[in-house]
Amino acid sequence: MHPTIEAIKKEVGKVIVGHEHLVESMLIALVCEGHLLVEGVPGLAKTTAINALAQALGLDFKRVQFTPDLLPSDITGTEIYDPKSGEFKIKHGPVFTNLLLADEINRAPAKVQSALLEVMQEKQVTIAEESYRVERPFLVMATQNPVEQEGTYRLPEAQLDRFMMKVEVGYNTIEEEFEIVSRVAARGFGEISQVAGKEEIARMQEALQEVHVDEAVQKYMLKLIFASRFPKEYGLQEMAEYIEFGASPRASIDLYKASRAVALMRGKDFVSPADVAEVLHDVLRHRVILNYKAEAAGVGSDAVIREIQKAVRVP
Repeated sequence: MHPTIEAIKKEVGKVIVGHEHLVESMLIALVCEGHLLVEGVPGLAKTTAINALAQALGLDFKRVQFTPDLLPSDITGTEIYDPKSGEFKIKHGPVFTNLLLADEINRAPAKVQSALLEVMQEKQVTIAEESYRVERPFLVMATQNPVEQEGTYRLPEAQLDRFMMKVEVGYNTIEEEFEIVSRVAARGFGEISQVAGKEEIARMQEALQEVHVDEAVQKYMLKLIFASRFPKEYGLQEMAEYIEFGASPRASIDLYKASRAVALMRGKDFVSPADVAEVLHDVLRHRVILNYKAEAAGVGSDAVIREIQKAVRVP
């Protein structure tokens, strides 16, 4: 394991028991300058996890609770009149931070969700006639609650594609939950110390470019993406009935970046097919769009991705 990553995970582990995949996914997205969509029932420490990461890295952290009456200016900021000076001034919104938690993003209408699009993709916000860049590193972690669907607004596919990965968070094991209860009852959670900063993140981002990806592994990644678009060409006749749209070119880019990040975190200087497999589901889960036949048959995107993995030969 990369020493900086190991130190960060150790600090975050003071308040987060289990959920290693979520913590690693946040680090992958941060190093790759991507964004994360997290789906899970309430109470699984999603907010605590990103807050702990911000403290371990000494980064600024803000949280926005999305609600049906939220306005775009509540997120990006707005122009306000100062009666003392008689001039309009810009008041920056919560997006001007390093780590932004968009809690229950599907509770706000489309115009508010789209307010995040520019800042996620372009790393800038336009207020009035001026554009303002957000400080790097910048990570948006949006959460969704899969339980309640009343009063929610489904994220459009165009916006889902902006997220580098979609991570599904489940319940802890009985041993992990025993540890959580014991910590709360006995002594509470430990204090998190800063073990890295913006310089270390910048160095890891530079080191990412040095991770070698063999041509055979690159073609393997592209075949996985193309199998989602043209399943019949890869012998996936049954899955072809369920796929409405395959993964976009952005998926190819994100799979390439995420695979490199996994290799870097494992202390390697090259990407193996195992690294690709580790992030494949998270990168494609929200990008492989299924039709009503798949819903009727109870087939989910993870099942389709598993079949794609079986169909494409590992180099």
